[in-house]
Amino acid sequence: MLEVERERALDLRFRVMSLYLHNLGNELSVWYRELVDKSIGPVRVAAAAAERHGDEVLRDLYTAFGTRIHQEKNEDFDEVVVKSLAAVGLPADLAEAAHDPAYDAVVRRSHDAGKDPGADAYVGTPTIHVDGTVWFGPVLNSVPRGKEAVQLFDSFRVLANHPDLFELKRVRTGSLVFDQASRTRQPGLE
Repeated sequence: MLEVERERALDLRFRVMSLYLHNLGNELSVWYRELVDKSIGPVRVAAAAAERHGDEVLRDLYTAFGTRIHQEKNEDFDEVVVKSLAAVGLPADLAEAAHDPAYDAVVRRSHDAGKDPGADAYVGTPTIHVDGTVWFGPVLNSVPRGKEAVQLFDSFRVLANHPDLFELKRVRTGSLVFDQASRTRQPGLE
């Protein structure tokens, strides 16, 4: 979406969503339950940062979290939080929110704002609201850039606005790729 925003007029806003809240009561594999359970820390920090400094800090904070977790493969979420706060110039004391359940109500309010208002239900996380419709995703193995990102978004927008479409899914393959040069190009997106 950050790539698309450069080429399309969007009202792009980030909100706090929580895999932890989304999966409360769900039976998960052991490794995924551990990940989901520890994910609440950075989410609480994001909620605290948004509460103190406004939702606009979420864009850079989420990018900082994602860089450290997905690209740098840092599994120490306390360290991820500290380094991310420093990278975006937010106060270091926000890291204390990671272990403070007092922020869970703030997280819940923001998380619930991601629901489909028509159905009062979650579609999943990540959630994207486009032209009054709510969707799970996009889930991609790599980050499309430039014209490719715009083409993908424009195509999605056409589908999102069809009143009878409610799901499009295929089997996951591959793994996350951040280096554009090593990414396999998809036919028609060149």
